[in-house]
Amino acid sequence: MFQNCTEIFWQKHALQRMMERGISRKAVKFAIENGMVIEKYEDDKPFPSFLVACIKQPKPLHVVISVDDKKLYVITAYYPDSNHFEDDFITRKK
Repeated sequence: MFQNCTEIFWQKHALQRMMERGISRKAVKFAIENGMVIEKYEDDKPFPSFLVACIKQPKPLHVVISVDDKKLYVITAYYPDSNHFEDDFITRKK
């Protein structure tokens, strides 16, 4: 879905949280390339953003990204937990 994006910009907040959570840039890139969009936030400003879930890794990973033409911004990344998501780590609990 984001194959047209030629540049990835890492927000400072994302890098801080990734470091705290033990998430590598490689894992985030893998999630973006192999995951699926599970939520869309099309009204976000300045650009639409998306929640990408990748369960093809040793641990499921969620990445929030924002996209503008050929630029992709990594907003944050985290390991989903069962307090907020169903066992599939895709469906939000109500």
